[in-house]
Amino acid sequence: MRAFEATQYFFDSAADHLNISAEMRQMMQTPRREVQVRVTIERDNGQLANYMGFRVQHDNHRGPMKGGLRYHPDVDLDETRSLASLMTWKTAVVDLPYGGAKGGIGVDPSELTQREIERLTRAFVDQIHELVGPDTDIPAPDMGTDHRVMAWFRNQWEKYHGFNPAVITGKPVEQYGAKGREEATGRGVGTLTFKTIKRLGRKPEGCRVAIQGFGNVGTHAAKFLHEAQFPIVAVSDVSGTYFDPDGLNIGELLRHKIEHPRGLLEGYNGCKKLPLSDLLELDVEVLMPAALGGVITEANVDKIKASVIIEAANGPIYPAADQQLYERGVTVLPDILANAGGVTVSYFEWVQNRQHYRWPLDRVRGELDHTMSEAFENVWQMSQQRKVSLRMAAYMIGIQRVQRAAELAGLTS
Repeated sequence: MRAFEATQYFFDSAADHLNISAEMRQMMQTPRREVQVRVTIERDNGQLANYMGFRVQHDNHRGPMKGGLRYHPDVDLDETRSLASLMTWKTAVVDLPYGGAKGGIGVDPSELTQREIERLTRAFVDQIHELVGPDTDIPAPDMGTDHRVMAWFRNQWEKYHGFNPAVITGKPVEQYGAKGREEATGRGVGTLTFKTIKRLGRKPEGCRVAIQGFGNVGTHAAKFLHEAQFPIVAVSDVSGTYFDPDGLNIGELLRHKIEHPRGLLEGYNGCKKLPLSDLLELDVEVLMPAALGGVITEANVDKIKASVIIEAANGPIYPAADQQLYERGVTVLPDILANAGGVTVSYFEWVQNRQHYRWPLDRVRGELDHTMSEAFENVWQMSQQRKVSLRMAAYMIGIQRVQRAAELAGLTS
């Protein structure tokens, strides 16, 4: 199943519950604009290299469009379209005044030098600078990009349009970035994991956690959950699965990752190492996919033993598998709620840039926890009232808000 097809399936299921007309569905599903560009750079060895870049602007009824910028070999128009749609519902679920967008370049950044990545970013901005802006479409970091890429993006965009740091979020703190932005997605995931477990009547110390993906989101979620007394028994990255049934030493793992030349867990020998594919099937209470999408499908859903799944990644569970998990009584906290901490603090950064006023870290964290908690309670209550899954409840809330904004603007069904 293609990524956008999966996203549309969840949308249609929620729209059925809301009795939305076919005309309104088509308007809400169809992206406003899709852009595909060729990005050419000169490599350090003097050779030319060509890559395809994308920006999909899905919906702006609730405000400027917002979405990450991803550098990964699998980036294509279908994936970008799916992620842009998810951003529309995600910003609506946490009630941010944004619409949804997404962008990226089909490239493996590990094969490029820092100078080449900078040239690639600036060349991409040259192609799309007229389509983005602080009142139009505001990019942010995503897989394969970071605060440095955001700084290059901003600098190149300002060469055309003048000083305006609100054009992009996830910037270095020294370049008008928000304190707490780097930890935001993982912190939000951790906060809502705790709330989910509490709602289910369980205690953190009795919930073993396995985290697939030990990048930015996975590491910050692991730190938060470890401090909250959750035993984290397994984590994984591309080098394998690292497992200790008594709980991993998260501090040691983080230090090893920082000291590794490629930022990997490769070579860590403080626990048992398992094959990469084993993590999803471990006997744990909480499973957290925090890497790529489409990792839980009909092919492996029967092997999933966790009773709670927290979608820290975008689209990790395909629809058929999601239905089976729901029928088995597995609680799934959906991506459009679970990992919304990043875009929430991006909104705080944008607000600070517009006000030319910087918030202290404790305010950022306090506002994040309040926003995520309020969204969680709304979704939980909708789930209970309508007797639907948390995913369906989240989609219903997001779709209702976008529909209402469209109708207030004069577009009626």
